[in-house]
Amino acid sequence: MLLGLDPLLSGDLLKILRDMGHGDTICIADCNFPAHEIARRAAVPCVSLACDTPRAARAILSVMPLDSFIDHPVRRMEDGNAPSEPTEAHKDFQAVVHRSAGERWQMGSIERFAFYEEAATCAAIVATLDRRGYACFILTKGVIGADDKVV
Repeated sequence: MLLGLDPLLSGDLLKILRDMGHGDTICIADCNFPAHEIARRAAVPCVSLACDTPRAARAILSVMPLDSFIDHPVRRMEDGNAPSEPTEAHKDFQAVVHRSAGERWQMGSIERFAFYEEAATCAAIVATLDRRGYACFILTKGVIGADDKVV
């Protein structure tokens, strides 16, 4: 254990987050998402966390800045039955983003099958135990300036 770090952040996950550069993405997915298979095919790491997606976001956002150069550095998988309507899982995730990174970050959305393709381009996929449908998200890493603040 290390002081000041969320205990969910394993050495492997910290290395992935540290090695990501500005504009790189990471996927946080629910337990029904084919995380391990997409990661295997795309040859990207898959990290399993014993928590739900908002808890995983809280851990990751405790060390990773969001990208202020794009409109939606937080994107959700759209519910196929109501693509424009955020689910409870989406709302819970957005609340964590606001608490962790600030109110300015708005969530975008990605159609379900396009989300699978985009997840395959991420630096890693974080598989959670969240059983709520469509609780899948992609975060885009931002920049930390010389003053240690998110640019």
